[in-house]
Amino acid sequence: MVKAYKLKDNTEAQLIDELNKTKVELAKVRVGKVATSTQAKLTKIKGLRKDIARILTLINMKRKAAKRVEFAKKSKKPVDLRKRLTRAIRKRLSPVQQKKKTLREKKREANFPLRKYAIMS
Repeated sequence: MVKAYKLKDNTEAQLIDELNKTKVELAKVRVGKVATSTQAKLTKIKGLRKDIARILTLINMKRKAAKRVEFAKKSKKPVDLRKRLTRAIRKRLSPVQQKKKTLREKKREANFPLRKYAIMS
């Protein structure tokens, strides 16, 4: 069984190599399972599948970290690198869009300004 913390320091090429080895080993165990189906082989298959998942997770984490560095200074980012937030917040109008006024509103403000009255005592 492969531990994730031991693989974290490996490069992506080393992880891919490890992934291929694990996949080959899984294929061999599956072929052996056909001949004799023992409980030990079934347990080994489960462990190998989990190892493959661990390695793939590490590969994806490394790729995503590289993308984060690449897009850190750019104004537009891929969807998966943006902040998640809530759907309502993501769909909400930006402050610039909120402050925009229609032509009718602009005319009304120009033609009918707010009146200021001073009350005499």
